[in-house]
Amino acid sequence: MGGGSNNGVAAGNSSSSSKLLEILNVRVVGSGDRVLVLSHGFGTDQSAWSRVLPYFQRDFRIVLYDLVCAGSVNPDHFDFRRYTTLDAYVDDLLAILDALRVDRCFFVGHSVSAMIGILAAIRRPELFLKLVLVGASPRFLNDREYHGGFERDEIETVFAAMEANYKAWVTGYAPLAVGADVPAAVREFSRTLFNMRPDISLFVCRTVFNSDLRGVLGLVRAPCVVVQTAKDVSVPISVAAYLKAHLGGRTTVELLHTEGHLPHLSAPAALAHVLYRSIAR
Repeated sequence: MGGGSNNGVAAGNSSSSSKLLEILNVRVVGSGDRVLVLSHGFGTDQSAWSRVLPYFQRDFRIVLYDLVCAGSVNPDHFDFRRYTTLDAYVDDLLAILDALRVDRCFFVGHSVSAMIGILAAIRRPELFLKLVLVGASPRFLNDREYHGGFERDEIETVFAAMEANYKAWVTGYAPLAVGADVPAAVREFSRTLFNMRPDISLFVCRTVFNSDLRGVLGLVRAPCVVVQTAKDVSVPISVAAYLKAHLGGRTTVELLHTEGHLPHLSAPAALAHVLYRSIAR
């Protein structure tokens, strides 16, 4: 799809590309000229967007895929040597878009996928019309005057708990992360967390918490919308202000009047309205 004016998607031909699309369960749904990519965060898979999709299917062609660490992907495809940094996840995202011949898209990334989207937009700025970053953080650890939300020793305690008894950790973590009193969302998040192989889950957590994008935020040229809930156990509200101040593209912040790190599970209608408004303007 050359020329930059057609924003549709078409199937790629390469066998390796086809294999990647199959491995990561890539789907294209909806109709319309504009392409919207929905990329999920840690502990979920593309099903996390299922209650948001109906708001976009009429006007967008939506690209959905699973991160290689998701429980819905065969764990044999998770290469511990390759996925030591977020760059390998960026490679996957860009390979998917190339295989589908997407030349322009709107990108919505949740949590770690917000970081992946930022890095992808730096690498291939022409691909991204706008980034919508939900529950985003350039660094989850505190550092001198930066408040990411977690001290290093707190995170090491979390890692130890994950390693010692993954089931107990999920049971305690899922309601904290969801935040809002929405039992169905807690059940759904618990389901996708339990689907992950515990060693992969721990490895990805370590990768995320060792990531620090603060030094590259200024390289982003695409307009950005940071979507932040009023109270998120994983991301302090001050991080949204930090992103607004440091992202290179024109950046706005949308405060969602709900709690928790997973608004697409706990408050999908409210999130969908904010996403639609963010993309349309």
